[in-house]
Amino acid sequence: MKKLYAFLCVLGLVLPYYFFVPFVLSNGLNIRLLISELFANQASAFFAADVIVSSVVLWVFIYQETQKRRIRLWWLCIVANFAVGVSLGLPLFLWLRQIEIEKEK
Repeated sequence: MKKLYAFLCVLGLVLPYYFFVPFVLSNGLNIRLLISELFANQASAFFAADVIVSSVVLWVFIYQETQKRRIRLWWLCIVANFAVGVSLGLPLFLWLRQIEIEKEK
């Protein structure tokens, strides 16, 4: 599972930034424009709301799991979630969690 989670981390970093980097190159880091375009129509707002809710669910999941077992560097998953999104934060946390689970065996 660790190899799969590692692969999903790479995919979760590369794919979103494939779309984000051209936006930044064209517009700079214009947060106001980014949010405006993120909620430009109902379809994009649907995906934005889904990602926002998924991020909150990820934070709750991280909190709950770190109460059960000692997961080193868990905070990197929160940083990854803010810097990229759930697509990186979740597989990164699952990878770190799997490392701890395997240590327990």
